[in-house]
Amino acid sequence: MDNNNTYTAKDFKKGQPRWCPGCGDHFFLASLHKAMAELGIAPWQTAVISGIGCSSRLPYYMNTYAMQTIHGRAAAISTGAKVANPDLTVWQISGDGDGLAIGGNHFIHAVRRNIDINMILLNNRIYGLTKGQYSPTSPRGFVSKSSPYGTVEDPFHPAELCFGARGRFFARAVATDAPGTVEILKAAALHKGAAVCEILQNCVIFNNGTHESVYTKEGRAKHAIYLEHGKPMLFGENHEYGLMQEGFGLKVVKLGENGVTEKDILIHDAHCMDNTLQLKLALMEGPDFPIALGVIRDVSEPTYDEAVHAQIEEVSAKKKYHNFEELLETNDTWEVK
Repeated sequence: MDNNNTYTAKDFKKGQPRWCPGCGDHFFLASLHKAMAELGIAPWQTAVISGIGCSSRLPYYMNTYAMQTIHGRAAAISTGAKVANPDLTVWQISGDGDGLAIGGNHFIHAVRRNIDINMILLNNRIYGLTKGQYSPTSPRGFVSKSSPYGTVEDPFHPAELCFGARGRFFARAVATDAPGTVEILKAAALHKGAAVCEILQNCVIFNNGTHESVYTKEGRAKHAIYLEHGKPMLFGENHEYGLMQEGFGLKVVKLGENGVTEKDILIHDAHCMDNTLQLKLALMEGPDFPIALGVIRDVSEPTYDEAVHAQIEEVSAKKKYHNFEELLETNDTWEVK
């Protein structure tokens, strides 16, 4: 981090965003600018890399190193950038189509390798740029231009995919919730390793209202739970509800009923290596359960980029040569005159 300078969100802004009015990308972009300013990492120490799609236009609006690549390849380019320059803070921006369909293979392996990049998944459950086809996160039965009679397949749950690929960090926020979004972005940047942030956002043109239950502040008070490490899992407009363990699952309880007190409520442990409970939290859906927001998993393990450079140094120390010129001089040499 560049501790010698203080940055504002304006230092990271560039250009005029060209998204539909009301698109969730506008809200997220503002939160990303703010998070970067609060992190204090210089624009010239930051790279924002995307694939193709509505959300993938975001690098154009960043006053940092930025690159829009090709469809589904943001994770591959981000991996190369981070390994080649470990001191660079890399943000990968993908939509649910770009990141989980054509880019799905790169997504799971970047997570599995634990490359120190911040992987942002802007999930509106639709292909927006190509005009409204269903995506890998669209629900079964979803009617779209490419599924006029409803989809006949089940969607990916990004959290489940991340955890299945041995993900060490997973967080979730709603695009319209600026404080919540800024907090998970800062946590992702501070985490060493692949950090996946799912951003629930709206597409006003092709999938309006897809996250309606939590898209307003009032909705989140009723239908979401903000998870904080070391804090009891309470939710509701007055924190009158909580989560308890029931067998191998979870159940919603109301404080004061049947003798339930805050001492009976589960405590969130984002640092637990066993992801069993964290996955259950990430997969909760309404109306029976609240939608989990905040940092759900944050576990430290060795990163790919650090391991690669450590291996290079170890092997180089045992070699007689360290560059091409030294390699040539390891054998007999002669001079032609």
